[in-house]
Amino acid sequence: MAHRKISRFVPSDQKWLIACLIAVSSVDSVLVGYDSSLMGSLNVMPSYSSYFTLTTTTKSLNTAISYVGGAAISPLAGFLADWRGRRECVFWSALVTLIGGIIQGTAQNIGMFIAGRCIVGAGMGLAQTTAPTLVAETTPVKYRGFALGMYYSCWGIGTLIAAGICFGAAPSFVCFLILLFVPESPRWLISHDRHEEALEILNIVNGGDADDVQVQYREIADTINFEKEHSLGLVQAICKKSSRKRLLITTTFSAIVMLPGTNIITFYFGEILQNAGIQSPNTQLQINVILTSWSLVIAVISAWYTDLLGRRQLCSASLSLQTAFIFIFGALTKLYGESTNTSGIYATIAVIFLYNAAYNWGITPLTVLYPPEILSFEIRGVGMGIYTFATKCCGLLVTMAVPFGLQAIGWKFYMINGCFDVLMLVFVILVWVETRGLSLEEVDRLFDKEKREVVAEQVHEETKVDIEHKEC
Repeated sequence: MAHRKISRFVPSDQKWLIACLIAVSSVDSVLVGYDSSLMGSLNVMPSYSSYFTLTTTTKSLNTAISYVGGAAISPLAGFLADWRGRRECVFWSALVTLIGGIIQGTAQNIGMFIAGRCIVGAGMGLAQTTAPTLVAETTPVKYRGFALGMYYSCWGIGTLIAAGICFGAAPSFVCFLILLFVPESPRWLISHDRHEEALEILNIVNGGDADDVQVQYREIADTINFEKEHSLGLVQAICKKSSRKRLLITTTFSAIVMLPGTNIITFYFGEILQNAGIQSPNTQLQINVILTSWSLVIAVISAWYTDLLGRRQLCSASLSLQTAFIFIFGALTKLYGESTNTSGIYATIAVIFLYNAAYNWGITPLTVLYPPEILSFEIRGVGMGIYTFATKCCGLLVTMAVPFGLQAIGWKFYMINGCFDVLMLVFVILVWVETRGLSLEEVDRLFDKEKREVVAEQVHEETKVDIEHKEC
């Protein structure tokens, strides 16, 4: 028996390895979901506001500062992932987030709290860049949609922890444990000339089918070699026409993820319910837990059935429903926000549930599925860093602008948001490309025909030589 190159902890069975990849995606999502949604729970707690003597400005700063940390680390995250590997960076992201959470949880003053939130944000930024890249590059095509769809679907579990018991150390420790059973990305290994390890991993994820392993290995290796031979450097790679289109779709997707209206509900749920006529903090927290549980169920079901619709169809349908619901929500807030009409208040809450269902059905499973699919290997690490940076900047805009917007113009803010959703819908219909069912190398055909033709010819010739060799 040949000496094993990869860790002995990595499962040799395909199903167990895929389960571990899905687990690292899910646990990392729980970690990110907890730390992102914690402020939604804290913002409706009078004890939190009184302890730190918060104003609208300081409340916005406390919520937004994690995005500053995430935005600061994101441009470096891609380089770190390409240099040290995807798996190692996931480990460091969990450690940084744990340290930041401890500082935040033991904060004695507002400065210490903000510092902890900023460190937490840096850890989340690194996690959101590297964990999806690792899972996308390692998981087989038939399982990729579910594995990456679960990343933000399990966000809801972290949100429930934040809304309920506010204890966040466990996800970091579980992440450390699961990483023992997860290998490095075979594509990263091939790019660093560690071919034997890559072949072992590809053999496991393909269920031991030698022919499939060899074809996939050659396709990956030839694609990476082509990129190395035809790229003068990262700047030149990013400046190529095909890469510009990939990065355009990726960065604008950040706005689709962060700005359709969902983060208004996530971070300022208390203010929204107050506008809808519900003043009790306990009632607000109860509704928040129910809403999060509802969103979690929808997201997990959607992740399982992600591949039933194409990526463009799924996003377009979700945005259409979100646009309709946010307009309805704005209208109901105008009519019943200051009233005691019980039916109107309940209708407003119902629309919040319908809006969250529309978002979690379509956008949640695509959040970290679509970007790594359309990015080529040569820019995937850096491209995911850019995507995370753009996402954090959009989050920063939301957290800093929303409270002042709601305070200044109330229900009209939702109408403006709805108009922006229409623009995003048009962009998706006109610009997005379909990637469902394609390997990461096959997606290159949609952007770079020359690369795809050259690689396909090389793979065909190498396969032909192998067949002739076997016949002899």
